[in-house]
Amino acid sequence: MKRKLISFDWAIKRILRSKANFEILEGFLSELLFEDITILEILESESNQEQIDDKFNRIDIKVKNQKEEIILIEIQYDREMDYMQRILYASSKAIVEHMKESQSYYKVTKIISISILYFDFRSGDDYIYKGTTNFIGLHNKSLLELNEKQKELYKTNKVEKIYPEYYLIKVRNFNDNAKDTLDEWINFLKNETIPENPKAKGLLKASQELDYMKMSKEEQLIYDKHEKDRHHEASLY
Repeated sequence: MKRKLISFDWAIKRILRSKANFEILEGFLSELLFEDITILEILESESNQEQIDDKFNRIDIKVKNQKEEIILIEIQYDREMDYMQRILYASSKAIVEHMKESQSYYKVTKIISISILYFDFRSGDDYIYKGTTNFIGLHNKSLLELNEKQKELYKTNKVEKIYPEYYLIKVRNFNDNAKDTLDEWINFLKNETIPENPKAKGLLKASQELDYMKMSKEEQLIYDKHEKDRHHEASLY
């Protein structure tokens, strides 16, 4: 029998900011970024404040990992025509916020922006898109590469690793057929269900910690209102 699980947006707002539950977020990030992620701390972000009457149309969380990179995770329900510019602004703002006065430019913080989108976002039939910055020759189409001194300075051998990376997860495009561990996470984001023996990092703990029945009656009432608001606004749209 499948247990009713709390939605990921509610979990980020109320549960996953606790250090005891970092394992869940670390699992999701590790599966998406294809490397082991360790969260050092949760940083201040726009929606850290708890508001009972919040409609939760946009949830964001800012994470610092073991490489001192900043990872911005945003869950968006409302349709926004200028969403591409907004994530550009958010990543640029994070760079400026974490740049110390008189600091050399090579120490600009690497930003990874992850958007979990529950609205029809432009065209494209895939459910995960990645955006990076590269420089391509206009005439010979060659890829601009770092020289040896730059590789040593930046501690990377690729230009794209210096600049912000963007991940867009179009949740509604997922076909509910989980073929790998990342798909197990996408299935949870869309359907709020987890297989009995999940293989994806963090999902086993998520199935234990995000159990609806573990909430108090008061918490269940608040959560139920939140879900009702979500469904109502989806119907209006």
